[in-house]
Amino acid sequence: MNNLAQIESLIFISGDEGISLTDLVSITGFMRPAVQTMVEQLTHKYADDEQSALVVLESDQTYRLATKKTLAPIVKQYFEVPLTTPLSPALLEVLAIIAYRQPITRLEIDEIRGVQSSATLQKLILRNLIEEHGRLNAPGRPFLYATTPYFLDYFGLTGIDALPQLPQIDDIDNEALNGDLFLQAFENRKREDN
Repeated sequence: MNNLAQIESLIFISGDEGISLTDLVSITGFMRPAVQTMVEQLTHKYADDEQSALVVLESDQTYRLATKKTLAPIVKQYFEVPLTTPLSPALLEVLAIIAYRQPITRLEIDEIRGVQSSATLQKLILRNLIEEHGRLNAPGRPFLYATTPYFLDYFGLTGIDALPQLPQIDDIDNEALNGDLFLQAFENRKREDN
């Protein structure tokens, strides 16, 4: 892996919150001028490549990847997909993580899932199922996410304490670890209520 790829991967994985020049230097161990040069190279690489959808944004020596302005209409359309469509497995997965672990940061969600969750979080916010719930008192002050009152109405819950109990880890066989624990617990509770 080359040095430029390391810088690019860190900017990518930092998501919406971005990563500071200081953090890039600290994590990679590269000299500050070298990191600045590599960020400039990435900036030019994306700007010059008409086939690339990405651009490097810089604000107060914090860098993040975003889509180019020319792609705004298609990106907007992605987020405005009719809200009548059912919740996808990815949306349900992130929603379950937030419901059981709230308040929680995007990075914690990404760590649990093993993939980036920014777009999924935005869709859940648009559906009014989650909301920003302050900021974590830690470097970078990341947003905390929690469920909304509409989430309770949507799932017919009286409160967060009414969430179905997840099985204990000892009671789960490996085949059950397919990301549907919340749905299975919810379905079991509905059967018990009937």
